Amino acid sequence: MIRTFLLSSPLMIAASVAYAVDAPPAMKAFVETDIMNWAQSAEVTNAIIAQNAETAGASITQIEEWDTAWRAQVGQATQPLIDEVMGRPLSATLKEQVAESGGRITEIFVMDALGLNVAASGVTSDYWQGDEDKYAKSYGVGAGAVFVDEVEFDESSQTYQGQVSFTITDPSSGEIIGAMTVGLNAEAFF
Repeated sequence: MIRTFLLSSPLMIAASVAYAVDAPPAMKAFVETDIMNWAQSAEVTNAIIAQNAETAGASITQIEEWDTAWRAQVGQATQPLIDEVMGRPLSATLKEQVAESGGRITEIFVMDALGLNVAASGVTSDYWQGDEDKYAKSYGVGAGAVFVDEVEFDESSQTYQGQVSFTITDPSSGEIIGAMTVGLNAEAFF
């Protein structure tokens, strides 16, 4: 069964997520209490702020070159760009979140203001998410935006999965600095 859940809420640590349609109660609770508890941590926001300083002013040509390089490196022995992202402390933290989720989280990745990967729990198929709904319907919408994509059957894992994407803000200024996508094993919530 494919379901689309559209979420909209203020994304503050203490805030609740308001659901436009009924998501399973267990999924609501998990997003509100588990994910939102660590998604705005200093480790996440500091990593995004640091990368935003490095990538500020990058042209679309440069972004596409980075994305092409990433795609070419997937599955190769030499992966300098992928190794840089996967070697960051935040990537290790995201891997821990997946491991500690009891099978509910399948993947996590954090994006900067341009939609480029800052950190990930596993290697993504591309480096630039800025041309995809997970970025456009979270970061592109504004502070507090939460987007849950369609739940679909994933052949490789033989499970139904969906992705929750939401904006990340600088806690000191309230400025939108990036976004996070969390892949959820939908079967764990029904």
